[in-house]
Amino acid sequence: MTVVRVRAARMVLVLAAIATPSSALADDQVDTSYGRIQGDVAFAGALGATFGPRGPRATVDARARYLQTVGVFATYEDGALVASQAEPRRALGAGVEARPLFLARWLRGWELGLPLVDLAIDSLGLEVGVTFTEPAGRGFASREALSLGLGIEAPLLGRASGLFLGLRGGGRFSEAALAGASGLGPADRAGWFAVTLGWQLFVATPLVSSGDAGR
Repeated sequence: MTVVRVRAARMVLVLAAIATPSSALADDQVDTSYGRIQGDVAFAGALGATFGPRGPRATVDARARYLQTVGVFATYEDGALVASQAEPRRALGAGVEARPLFLARWLRGWELGLPLVDLAIDSLGLEVGVTFTEPAGRGFASREALSLGLGIEAPLLGRASGLFLGLRGGGRFSEAALAGASGLGPADRAGWFAVTLGWQLFVATPLVSSGDAGR
């Protein structure tokens, strides 16, 4: 009976030794970047609405990011497309975006293991740009404004590529508003909030590989 117990104990130890490396390997194979390192450049396009003074504007948003950290964006908003009395009626903007959390968290292993939560946290971005607007009674792009914003995205497929819901908000300030002038309208100083539904894809470029080859 004692011999049987010893053999059984040895079998348990052997099985544990076999199972342990397999579990570790499975953990190592988990992609905590959720596909964000499959390509160094990401392109995202989205459609939605921007809400501001006197009504919403239909919105088209396009972005390109490098290593999901820095990038550029362009947006177009048009209230006439949704029969809105929004002020300003149309707006065209462009600028730069920075997402400081992704690399800082991922390289330190601070991901939580929950794709939706991790990707949403890491998508928190700051944006600065210039917007050309169409105030009431004026021509398109007749007014320039500094645009400051904060955005976040929720991946609806549990990975970085694919469908996402975007939420962004901020403010726009013309030169007169920045100078502290009074009696200004929405075209000079106004807050905005955008809701978009978009798609993101990743592309591998020679930028990273060529940099590694030179080392």
